Amino acid sequence: MSANDRLPGVNAESPGQAIRALRLDKRMTLAQVSAKTGLAISTLSKLEKGQVSLSFDKLTLLSKGLGVDIASLLEPQLHSPPPRTALGSGRRAVQHAGDGQLIETSSYRQLYLATELLNKAMTPIAVEIRARTLAEFTEEFGGLIRHSGEEFSLVLEGELEFHSELYAPLRLKEGDSVYFDSDMGHAYLNAGDTRCRVICVCAPRGDDAMTDLFVSASERLGAAAEIDAPTAPRSRLAVKRGLR
Repeated sequence: MSANDRLPGVNAESPGQAIRALRLDKRMTLAQVSAKTGLAISTLSKLEKGQVSLSFDKLTLLSKGLGVDIASLLEPQLHSPPPRTALGSGRRAVQHAGDGQLIETSSYRQLYLATELLNKAMTPIAVEIRARTLAEFTEEFGGLIRHSGEEFSLVLEGELEFHSELYAPLRLKEGDSVYFDSDMGHAYLNAGDTRCRVICVCAPRGDDAMTDLFVSASERLGAAAEIDAPTAPRSRLAVKRGLR
């Protein structure tokens, strides 16, 4: 991107520029990305220039449409995975308290960890559960959510109510955990009077990379995924650090 393409005050390492770099690297036009994601060309152009908020719905659609790990869009500095050896690659990611890529929805406040490592076998997330009723959760996502792979969650604080399509609701308190096949529809609810925080680890199967997590919700919400006002999105990617 040339200096003329940049807007005043836009960080040269913004997610929008990362999206543009990935698109150009794959030799795709805005029209081709639009066809694969369902996002308007004008919206894609504004996203790349940082003129419109990057909601999580748009993020997952772009991740799937560009065929990349979701961390490629969260982390502006693209890191190619080092060549693997018989003993493994030796990769390492250190996460200091408060660091990470923050994504917020009405039901969740998610801090994605180790985003600088691409092609990971696992996706670690620190999550604050906001939704307190299943009706509140399904109003946002259109139903229980599901994504290919397996998932593990450990309650760090508060009380969690875990819903799934095959089992009765489960109450989990601090120190309790649940491991399940995430292909099964599921939802997390805050079941206590205080804040509920969990550490969640998702392990996708194959090359799914968990990018389908909210795609179906985005399709159901339709127009909500096209909200352009930076101050009024229902769900958003906060391009900042910290989960306080």
